[in-house]
Amino acid sequence: MTGLMIMTLAVLVASTVVGYLGDRFGVRRVALISLVLFSLSFMAFSMSNGSIVLFYINWAVMALLGAGTLPVTWTRAVNNYFDVRKGLALGLSLIGTGIFGFLIKPITAWLIVTYGWRTTYLVIGLMPLFIAFPIAFFAFHDVGTRSETGEARRKASAARQLLTPGLTLGQALKSWRYWVLAFAFVLVSFGVGGTIPNMENILKVAGFPGHDIVSLVALIGLSVIVGRIIGGWLIDRFWAPGVAFVMLSLPAMSCWLMASGGMSVPAAAMSIFLIGFAAGVEYDLMAFLVARYFGMKSYSAIYGSLYGFFAVGAGAGPVVFGRVFDKTGSYGPVLGTTAALLIIGAVSLLFLGRYQRFER
Repeated sequence: MTGLMIMTLAVLVASTVVGYLGDRFGVRRVALISLVLFSLSFMAFSMSNGSIVLFYINWAVMALLGAGTLPVTWTRAVNNYFDVRKGLALGLSLIGTGIFGFLIKPITAWLIVTYGWRTTYLVIGLMPLFIAFPIAFFAFHDVGTRSETGEARRKASAARQLLTPGLTLGQALKSWRYWVLAFAFVLVSFGVGGTIPNMENILKVAGFPGHDIVSLVALIGLSVIVGRIIGGWLIDRFWAPGVAFVMLSLPAMSCWLMASGGMSVPAAAMSIFLIGFAAGVEYDLMAFLVARYFGMKSYSAIYGSLYGFFAVGAGAGPVVFGRVFDKTGSYGPVLGTTAALLIIGAVSLLFLGRYQRFER
């Protein structure tokens, strides 16, 4: 779990840099380069020699080099192309995380049993190169960047930014809405990011047999997909902070139920589904709110900096959950606290007020 925390700290630094590079050089170029570097750094885990220091360094390097594969790059182009159905477009564009979240664990288990863990790292590391890279190379383009190269592209980008309505990163940092979003997403990402990596052990401690745990955990990926689509559809039609309040409060009930113990299989399934549902709406919700409250002038930089706060919570959550369990032998205390934090984070979004309008 400490590897996840180290990755998070590296992302905290890299996400803002990637956002700036996306605004400066175009998100397509950043995404393509980062996809290659991410694959190579992930495959480097196959060369682990048992050194915990080397293991932690690999996590940090992967986070720094792979930061261009974060939603900050993909959502920039989607936000530029869509407006009326922006939420649904964002939800659909990020649906791959749910699909692979559902498929990757059984695939990984089969690869380890059949070929060993070193080969498994290599095979999974090749997936971004052979699946994501060709799609991004041929199909991923931001507005007005298909035929531009070099100096012409940079001049066109500067001209578009002057005409694009919205706030710069510096202006956003002076806005109280920015800090409301930062505060809310630290708490929400802590709750969701802490429960999901520890879910297998939470269920094991609760007394569920192995075959039930495998079936229940697989619900996370499916519920992420549902959250992406339904969440995107809802925020297009209703006030997004209100939708977020409902969708992000539901996992609090799940955490409270898991903390109390004595869950049945249907109750555990519903709890896991609600947590995955919230995880499905997080990234596209953040992208939607940044576009609506700060505009598109410095979207990548603003989103990237806010993603850093998101990463703090998501990285600290697994570690805190693990440490509490190591000391107490129970997840009850941290799950109860998490339920309260999720409610506080969801409520704070209600203070954002109406969407902002920016003149060109």
